[in-house]
Amino acid sequence: MKYVLVTGGVVSGLGKGVTASSIGVVLKACGLRVTSIKIGALVILFCAVDRGLLLFFYRSSFMLRLCSAYRLLVLALHVAYNYDPYLNTDAGTMSPFEHGEVFVLDDGGETTKSGHNINGHRCSVDVLAFRLQSIDSFSAKCFDCPSLVDLDLGNYERFLDLRLTRDNNITTGKIYQSVLEKERRGDYLGKTVQVVPHITDAIKNWIESVSAIPVDGKEGPADVCVIELGGTVGDIESMPFIEALRQLFFTVGQNNFCLIHVSLIPVLGVVGEQKTKPTQHSVRELRALGLTPHFLACRSAQVGNVPTNILLLRNQNAHDAVLRHLDLLSVASPPNLQEWTNRAEIFDNLSNSALLHACIACSLKPEIDWIAASDLEDDCATSAPEAHEIAWRTLRNASCILVPGGFGDRGVKGMILAAKYARENRVPYLGICLGMQISVIEVARNVLGLERANSTEFDDQTPNPVVIFMPEGSKTHMGSTMRLGSRRTLFQTSDCLTAKLYHSSEYVDERHRHRYEVNPDMASVLEESGLKFVGKDETGKRMEIVELADHPFYVGVQFHPEFKSRPGRPSPPFLGFILAAIGQLGPYLQNPQNGSL
Repeated sequence: MKYVLVTGGVVSGLGKGVTASSIGVVLKACGLRVTSIKIGALVILFCAVDRGLLLFFYRSSFMLRLCSAYRLLVLALHVAYNYDPYLNTDAGTMSPFEHGEVFVLDDGGETTKSGHNINGHRCSVDVLAFRLQSIDSFSAKCFDCPSLVDLDLGNYERFLDLRLTRDNNITTGKIYQSVLEKERRGDYLGKTVQVVPHITDAIKNWIESVSAIPVDGKEGPADVCVIELGGTVGDIESMPFIEALRQLFFTVGQNNFCLIHVSLIPVLGVVGEQKTKPTQHSVRELRALGLTPHFLACRSAQVGNVPTNILLLRNQNAHDAVLRHLDLLSVASPPNLQEWTNRAEIFDNLSNSALLHACIACSLKPEIDWIAASDLEDDCATSAPEAHEIAWRTLRNASCILVPGGFGDRGVKGMILAAKYARENRVPYLGICLGMQISVIEVARNVLGLERANSTEFDDQTPNPVVIFMPEGSKTHMGSTMRLGSRRTLFQTSDCLTAKLYHSSEYVDERHRHRYEVNPDMASVLEESGLKFVGKDETGKRMEIVELADHPFYVGVQFHPEFKSRPGRPSPPFLGFILAAIGQLGPYLQNPQNGSL
């Protein structure tokens, strides 16, 4: 096994995840099999994006001033993030206000992801309204809304097209928990348990065992494992990991271990000069800990997008340098990145998410309006009339409306109003997780006349509980107690819209993350309103997909289809949602072409 380790220095938020993913994509384009591991000594915290220019110094005297012993790989890093130390075993109980959304893997593993919270917990945005136009009708100028970039395992899955597991995310909590469990069992035979060697050995063993597990659908281990070490060199939380990786380097040997250090080259605004001193100190600190970088990826400012970063690595022959160091030139082929070249041209005008993948397939550019659902509520008309008026004007101008998942009762009334507007005005509507439950509550109230219909999450005394707490759920423990991971949904009829979007499959496996579900005892009553539960779980008692008859596109899904969306292979519900907004859903369903027009 060959290892590529990506570390960071000077400050956090330089884009180690984007760097690691980009390197993985380029190596995969060279014909190599790639897997990845995120060592989460630190966790992601979303922060603002800076907009600047990348300054290139690949063949200048700057490289000599920096350190003549290193070859410098300069690349554009897409989004800035910050990190906080944690001992959590996973991200399931972390605050979305601090750490962003949670990304769910097939096996139910939870890891943090960044960006606006359109998939998991809600922060301040509860309804997304979209206006769609052809990409050709836009200039190259980007919209002002921040880009959505998924870090950690979600990032690796999407860009490398892998199916990772919870074991691909190593945290301090997991390591200490495993060592302490061994100590309690007596596995250490009465020895004094210490950071060295017991913690470091546990880290090395974890890396070596997980890197050997195939995650690309093929048999046998991958050729290269790309490892991202979270945080910044010098953080006390990452010290055991750095020591373990130092030992791993000596175990596997020079030609099987490549260290890329991501660092900052600040530009002083007064004189406009690039300063290398912070990077020199960062490298010196890393070397003092026993690890010497083979390459430096230096960030000065932001440019382009993630596909552009991938192409920059290729254009600067970064793959050649890495392959030569790992002695893989003889088995690698020239990188085939034509698909990423095409995507880079489109990504310049878009934001990265499951919606992005669907819009690219339709050659569209979305203008996304983020609406705080509470601004749609009647109370807001009195307390903040201007915000209320703007929210409703934005909603009425939308080509389609999405209500994402979340927890808690804030903004629920506004989300119900948005669902009602979409239903009555035949505006394409997609409800994800909570968004599906919202559509059921709305129909129960306004079509069936059950005025107090509600979810027991919002009103545990409701006389008409159309959404209930799942019986197998825990009300005393929060971590890993939801219905998590990949679950099978069986289509009840092949003639439903969603089945056609999934190419008339009998079933679909999608990822879940929820504690509440549509009340199966009220399903038959709800279907009297025109709602049809066209997808159910394998028991036939859990409602997974709902559609509204005689509507262009009114779909709710209990699962999170965005978790399995990929560049070049958009999620079917998102693709149908966008197609319906531009009036092209009918032609597509008559002649589907594997997710693209």
